[in-house]
Amino acid sequence: MPNQEKTFTFVTHEKAMKTKSNNLSSRKLLIMGIFIAVGVVFIIKLFSLQVIDKHYKQLADNNALRFVTQYPARGKVFDRNGELLVFNEAVYDLMVIPKQTIIKDTLDPYYPFDTIGFCILLDIDKNSFIERMKKAKNESYMKPSPFMTQISKENYTHIAEVLYRYPGFYFQTRTVRHYPQAIAAHTLGDIGEISQSELDKDQEGYYKQGDYIGKSGIEKFYEKELRGVKGLKVMMVDVHNRVMGSFMDGELDKEPIAGKDIYLGMDAELQAYGERLMEGKIGSIVAVEPSTGQILAFVTSPTYDPNLLVGRERGKHYLELQKDPMKPLINRAISGTYPPGSTFKTVVGLIAMQSGTITPKTVFHCSGVASLPIKCTHSHGSSPDFANAIMNSCNPYFYESFKATINNPKFGNIKNGYQYWKNMTYKMGLGHKFNTELGIGQGEVLVTPLQLANIAAMIANEGYYYPPHLIKCFGDTTAIPEVMTTRIEPGIDRKYFKVMKAGLRTVFSGPAGTARRFELSDIPQCGKTGTAQNPHGNYHSNFIAFAPANNPKIALAVIIENGGYGATWAAPIASLMMEKYIRGYTVREELEKRMMEGRISYKNER
Repeated sequence: MPNQEKTFTFVTHEKAMKTKSNNLSSRKLLIMGIFIAVGVVFIIKLFSLQVIDKHYKQLADNNALRFVTQYPARGKVFDRNGELLVFNEAVYDLMVIPKQTIIKDTLDPYYPFDTIGFCILLDIDKNSFIERMKKAKNESYMKPSPFMTQISKENYTHIAEVLYRYPGFYFQTRTVRHYPQAIAAHTLGDIGEISQSELDKDQEGYYKQGDYIGKSGIEKFYEKELRGVKGLKVMMVDVHNRVMGSFMDGELDKEPIAGKDIYLGMDAELQAYGERLMEGKIGSIVAVEPSTGQILAFVTSPTYDPNLLVGRERGKHYLELQKDPMKPLINRAISGTYPPGSTFKTVVGLIAMQSGTITPKTVFHCSGVASLPIKCTHSHGSSPDFANAIMNSCNPYFYESFKATINNPKFGNIKNGYQYWKNMTYKMGLGHKFNTELGIGQGEVLVTPLQLANIAAMIANEGYYYPPHLIKCFGDTTAIPEVMTTRIEPGIDRKYFKVMKAGLRTVFSGPAGTARRFELSDIPQCGKTGTAQNPHGNYHSNFIAFAPANNPKIALAVIIENGGYGATWAAPIASLMMEKYIRGYTVREELEKRMMEGRISYKNER
């Protein structure tokens, strides 16, 4: 029996071992099957990618594909009447991909690169060639970089014919700005190649080295709206750098989106007229539509042809303008700060009436002027009321008005009185920026032509204004910033503006009005002369005005540096500008000729 038990135990153990061995074999086969299946899947996928579908192989092969940025057409700029002020012209950038170039001065039969011939073709020297290549390699060895920008159509034609001889080089179409009327250079601004500091500020990553960007004026402020959205075209090229067609039938291509067109409030004809009137003079004319705040003319003199800052000669011309002793690059309409002279009497008078310090019937004695810090330069009654003081521009009257305002007992002390006066000037648009495209800053005493034009518009509207701005609308349905259409009221009763308006009317119509010589029988004008002291030479000639008196269509400020009295240059120029805009033409040919041909000497100041 014991032997039978041993035999049974052995048989049972042998069966168990066979069963375990079979299980291990099955698992081994299963695992091997899994590995084989995965391997087959990878082999099939690799075969598909490398043999059947060449998509990824070709994308990785930079020698066969060229990724060309498609630059959008920059938005055009028009005046308020649809006159074209800025449009685009085609130019060509010569691009280089350093990896695809073999730079040798040998006769290598396989990859020859005739450096000397290439330099002759582009009209550059060898050192320039080497520097340009270094710059491109530093930018990227694998990706395209600009080698030479803004090549004209004429030069493009003869270069493109033989460019296939030079591997790694190709042309990319770009556009530059053109100004058909050559006016409003400071307003329209210009574009140029993006700087490193501008690239560093590009948080959205839109730009790359060699791109163009708005540098000043409208071009800079509305850069995002004007620039559009870039596109992309993937091209196949052969070993000779010749384009063989679109990759995958253009499946990866992306069309560019053109920039938005912009319509300005500017009247191109009035702008050009103002620039002709300002020839030979230093200063500015700013004209505003009172009912909207849109700027009708934004003249700064001296000016320049905006086409000078276009193309490959931009840098050269910019340096020439920068060195010009007359400083034509300065936009005096917003950067020129001047003593307001007698034009500021409008502000002083309105605040004095609103504070209850004076009334329209208040008189101040104007004899014995030797006892006052300022003297009266006009002949009038010894005790003028408000209307006579405005008509005759009486210095003592408004000096006394200001002094009485800050000393008004209702304010408690002079400090509080002055603070009230200062706060009111702030509400009237002085002492701060307008927060439009025309942000400016200046001291408490100095003003810009833009601010004076806004004062004129506020009086024309009898108590309110819209922040002066350049844009009228976009070419699509995009709304302009709300700040530009928000009405601002300084907190002065309308009745006082009516009193001021009546006084300004007498400056043209009154028997002793300082601008009576420029009165028009069919266009009632309102205005105020200003003669501002200038420590460097003759007085500055200032004038603010608006017309027609009862339904103003235009308000403006004119400042002529070293022009003398306000009625000498500024008042007649302002009157001609108002006539030109309202009538569409002028009838005072002799006055017009005298203003256009008149020149002011600036030798002492320059």
